[in-house]
Amino acid sequence: MKDKSYYYNITLILAIVTIAYNLIEGLVSVYFGYEDETVALFGFGIDSFIEVLSGIGIAHMVLRIRFNKNSIRDSFERTALRITGVAFYLLVVGLVTTGIYNIWITHKPETTIWGIIISSISIITMWALIIAKLKVGKQLNSNAIIADANCTKVCLYMSVILLASSGIYELTHMPYIDSLGSLGLAYYSFKEGRECFEKARGEATCSCDRD
Repeated sequence: MKDKSYYYNITLILAIVTIAYNLIEGLVSVYFGYEDETVALFGFGIDSFIEVLSGIGIAHMVLRIRFNKNSIRDSFERTALRITGVAFYLLVVGLVTTGIYNIWITHKPETTIWGIIISSISIITMWALIIAKLKVGKQLNSNAIIADANCTKVCLYMSVILLASSGIYELTHMPYIDSLGSLGLAYYSFKEGRECFEKARGEATCSCDRD
């Protein structure tokens, strides 16, 4: 039977994979979002960069609870959560402002093919990470790690929104679809930002399963 150190190592690897994936996803999404003039894909890329900040905090948390399971959230984690929360709120302002403006001027992206490709890959990746994080979280009986897995579901939901808006636009070329997708991303970005500040103020692990 594998000992706890094995599962903590797996959890740390998952955190590193999450950081690396979001960094690559962010770079690709921002580039093609800008090139194709799709605000939903561009905003999705910015969200990925913010998730990198969040992932660094998660990696720190894993190391902390590995060496002291009963330790409380330290100043590094709280600072990281506040910075991440501010970044999410700034993203919300940008997405809402740009989305409404694009609706006003009836802006349409050049194409949303890359949104379909990137969101499809993201859905598969996030689903695999959720399953893996839940498995090790249960093996370690760690509410914090299980909560992190549940929070990854938000990234999955955002990928679904991007896929839906990109797919509908590519099939129909209906105006406003891309902008509506960006507003959907703004909703989940707001929830993530709010949660970051709630966690920074207390010891709650995650509230991602809350409506």
